[in-house]
Amino acid sequence: MKTFLKTTVAAGLVASFLFSAAVAQELAPLNSDTEKDRMDWSQLEAKLGAFPKLPEGTKAGAVSKTLTNEYWRSLGEGYTKFGDKAGVPVVYQAAQSEGDQLGQLTIAEGLITQGYNVLLVSPQTDANLQPVIEQAKAAGIPVVNVNDAVIPQAEHYVGNVQRDNGVRVAKWFIENRPEGGKVAIVEGQAGVYAAVQRTDGFKATISEGGKFEVVASVPGNWDRQTSYDAATNILQQHPDLIGFYANNDGMALGIVEAVKAAGLQDKVAVFGTDGISDAYTSIKAGELTGTVDSFPVLTGEVALESALRLVAGQKLPRVVATPQALITKDNVARYQGEGVDVRAVLMEDAAAAN
Repeated sequence: MKTFLKTTVAAGLVASFLFSAAVAQELAPLNSDTEKDRMDWSQLEAKLGAFPKLPEGTKAGAVSKTLTNEYWRSLGEGYTKFGDKAGVPVVYQAAQSEGDQLGQLTIAEGLITQGYNVLLVSPQTDANLQPVIEQAKAAGIPVVNVNDAVIPQAEHYVGNVQRDNGVRVAKWFIENRPEGGKVAIVEGQAGVYAAVQRTDGFKATISEGGKFEVVASVPGNWDRQTSYDAATNILQQHPDLIGFYANNDGMALGIVEAVKAAGLQDKVAVFGTDGISDAYTSIKAGELTGTVDSFPVLTGEVALESALRLVAGQKLPRVVATPQALITKDNVARYQGEGVDVRAVLMEDAAAAN
């Protein structure tokens, strides 16, 4: 009996491997930052026309990394906002934490069986939701990978250029600290695409010219307390540090507290990523130097619109790129404030970039 079970399990694993290999041959591994088959979010209507009529009863399912992080709550707000506009119900669920890979997979697999017409996923890692791509494909359900970790075999991705997050912050240091100096990076989860790309973009850009030295690049695991502890250690080792770059805002706010505790808030610049409300509050208070806002509510709207255009039978490029902007005290009022229409502002930015 044991031999039979072992043989059966082995056969199942081989079959699964062969199926995955067959899927892999259909598409080149996705690099969402460099994929040439792409469109800017601002061109959706111009290139694809007005939003199409959807099949009766269309409904969308979405699974995110966690709802403990404001970024992912805001992304869900964008899904709901566009879903209400299109008359499409959206179920939005998430894992208990940013490290709950199996829990997220279980949620996503459950959505596949519940009759949703499209699935939007923001994976914990590049690999943990790979089985969902295969299962959804077999069920004829389109899947859109939305920001952060990138599933290599995803057919459609909506999100920002992750590498550009780090590039924008590095350029700020080059322009605003022309004398150079020591800087440090607090990274997100090890191996996650967004963290790798953001970090690499910062390192490569800040190193140009030879005036800056990256003296530390350590994991913060997207966690505020972990990042506080890491920053405290770095400041003790390098009291002449001039700045930090963190892969998200939660970590950046932990770093701000460490900088304040060391009495270095007037000497050390701190940047984060995501544009959560606490980051904006901290920028306005003169504590956090800046954040690269990737506008999660708008990203959610664009992602669901793209997904529903797929449901309607439209052909989309593999990547739909969403906007981002470096926010500091100098431009914070342009992007957030009473009467500000963020979508209109970002359309202006897109037009100016073209």
